Amino acid sequence: MGLAELVLLAIGLSMDAFAVSICKGLGMKKINLKVAVVLGLFFGGFQAGMPVIGWALGSQFMSIIGPIDHWIAFILLAFIGGKMLWEAFTEDENEGDGKDAEKIDLGEYLILAIATSIDALAVGISFAALSVDIVPAVSLIGITTFVFSVAGVAIGHTFGARYEKPATIVGGVVLVLIGLKILLEHLGILAL
Repeated sequence: MGLAELVLLAIGLSMDAFAVSICKGLGMKKINLKVAVVLGLFFGGFQAGMPVIGWALGSQFMSIIGPIDHWIAFILLAFIGGKMLWEAFTEDENEGDGKDAEKIDLGEYLILAIATSIDALAVGISFAALSVDIVPAVSLIGITTFVFSVAGVAIGHTFGARYEKPATIVGGVVLVLIGLKILLEHLGILAL
């Protein structure tokens, strides 16, 4: 997996956190930089940590999954991307959590960070299957998610909810396309 794919993957994975950050920004009467940074650290940290866990688990079973690693990567990425697309088109746009977005709630942030990073665990398994250098990959994912989360709070505050759905759709499509590219490269259909 090259740098371009890793950048696209990092952006795709950060879209769930970006969408949630937009929602947090929607509830702010004025932008709260402290909330944005703390939320970004939670999301970025979990998006970086979950692939490490997945990579460690996937590395233990490499001899078993090696011959079908490209199919595993494709299925996991397509599933994650498809789930994001499903959620983008089926969630009620008017639902909200009713909490005060300007207060830091560490318990809530922890739950949101875990929920938005489950897909990164599966990506970590595919990293093991593809022998991806884990440290630069998770660093890029964590930093990208942090930046997108902080930006999401600001965008939510400034522009409202109109970008939440498109961000989730873009993230889902990017993940599906990366999975398809990996599959086609391993099958010899696509030579890039």
